[in-house]
Formats: sequence, structure tokens, C-alpha cells
Amino acid sequence: MTEHDKKPRMSLKPISVVNSMSYEDFISIFGNVIEHCSLCAAAVWRDRPFSDINSLHKSFCQFADELPIGGKEGILRLHPDLAGRLAMSGGLTNESTKEQQSAGLNTLSDQEKQNMHHLNQQYKQKFGFPFVICARENKKEAILTGLERRLNNSGETEAVTGVEEVKKICRLRLFDIVDSSSKL
Repeated sequence: MTEHDKKPRMSLKPISVVNSMSYEDFISIFGNVIEHCSLCAAAVWRDRPFSDINSLHKSFCQFADELPIGGKEGILRLHPDLAGRLAMSGGLTNESTKEQQSAGLNTLSDQEKQNMHHLNQQYKQKFGFPFVICARENKKEAILTGLERRLNNSGETEAVTGVEEVKKICRLRLFDIVDSSSKL
């Protein structure tokens, strides 16, 4: 059983309901599947009707993939630091809070917190945007290792890599909203 299968089916929206949503409702519900970027949902709404959750995800991915590097970096800048100030103060979105908790980032030791903070600062200084990784697919050790390793990438490589992680996050968030068994 995967994480998205644990959610009760009755709370998930069938794709037919997604396709019939008004522009405003669609943005309200899907505006944070890419963190703080309702612009993505606004652009994807025009691609209706979606045949299933995969075609919906494909539309979000296509929008992100077609952005120039500066746009990709913009999407990444909307993400919070992992285990950063917002996480410590309770200022994350509900989605980000649950995702960081699933990776164990809320249980970092003092040494791990210092290391994470230091690496996050180095990363942002080098690339100009925060480190993004799909926390639900990783644990704190893998995140720290990935952060260290990805510091060696070029800016363009890291923008593309970061957006690939955003697309994974988006997919999992869609599974939290849409009934994956529903099809047109």
C-alpha cells in the first residue's frame, strides 16, 4: 500500500468533478500542488478535460518543463528551506509540514539542524533558490546527503533537477486530491 492509498477514497475527487470545476474552484483546490504557485494551476485549467490523474499531472509537468530557466528558478524560490525557519515557527503550508514530517525533518538532532542550516545557506548562496527534494520519497539522512552532493551541480543543472523534484511533489499532492482510479 502506498502513502496515497491510505487516504479514504470518499474524500478524493473523481476526475469528472475536477473537469467540471470552475476556474476559481480549480485554483483554490490545485493552487498549491506546486508550492505557492497558483499560476501553474491557472495555466493547467485550460487543458481540461483530463482523462485521469496522469493526464492532469502531465499538464502540470508540461507547464513546468516549458518554462525558461528563470521561470524554473522562480518556482524553486517559492519553496521553503527544508527544516528551516518556517518549519520551526509553524509557518509552512499544511502540505509542506506533512511532507517534512514524513521525512523525519521534525526530529533532527541539534547537530543535524546545524548541518542542514549550514548546507541550506551554502546552497541558496550558490544557486539563488532553496534546495528542493521530494521529502515524501526520502528520509532525513538521504536529504542531507543529497543536499551535499547537489551543491556540486551547475546552476542550470540544479534548476532542472529541482523542478524534477517539484514534479514528484506535485504528483503526490495530486494523489491526495484526486481519485486515481477515476477515468473519463
